[in-house]
Amino acid sequence: MSQSNLPEIVESIRTELGEINELRDATLNRSRALIRACAESIRAIHRHEWEQADAMLAQARAASQEMVEALADHPDLYHAGYTQDALKELVEAHLLFAVLRGEPAPTPQSLRVTGATYLRGMSEAATEMRRFILDLMRKGEVEAAEPYLEFMDEVYSLLITVDFPDAITNGLRRNTDVLRNVLERTRGDLTMGIRQEQMRQALREFEARLGMPPDAADEDIPGNDPETWDGEE
Repeated sequence: MSQSNLPEIVESIRTELGEINELRDATLNRSRALIRACAESIRAIHRHEWEQADAMLAQARAASQEMVEALADHPDLYHAGYTQDALKELVEAHLLFAVLRGEPAPTPQSLRVTGATYLRGMSEAATEMRRFILDLMRKGEVEAAEPYLEFMDEVYSLLITVDFPDAITNGLRRNTDVLRNVLERTRGDLTMGIRQEQMRQALREFEARLGMPPDAADEDIPGNDPETWDGEE
């Protein structure tokens, strides 16, 4: 015995799935636009181009809002990996801007992200801080790099207190492990840089007492070439 209403049921389901598929494609496009805006903002932050960075962050927030609002009735798409990865980039960019500008950290609520996504973005912001530290060391501004190492250390200390299954945190443990490795390497690089700077200062004082040209012995300090330091993650 056939059920005469089955074709109508299947057709309604097909229509619903078609709408969801269209929304999924639109969300993928919006997530890519969001990631691009975040990448541009981080690039501007590295160059200290604050107006450009602020403009790109505003663009990223607009893209994020458009994406999130469209998914209000589709939590499955909102919690999809590509959506949360894009929102994680939003957190990273905003945290980097806040740290470099000495501003309060944005909250998960202000960025409209889940707590797990915020923590993963926080981890990647701390990992990205290594680039700022190495850039300062290459410029000879070793002491200026110390607050950024402190930020990395603080973030790691906070993240290791979040002890929940990966199914809850969306793989935060892996991000934390990556941060630990980067933190250890960066701490070693910065410690060496500080000791080299102390040695340079001692040599300058000694040269001054002997009447030698300043910085004459700098090139003799072991490891004085920034090109020998580890690269970025």
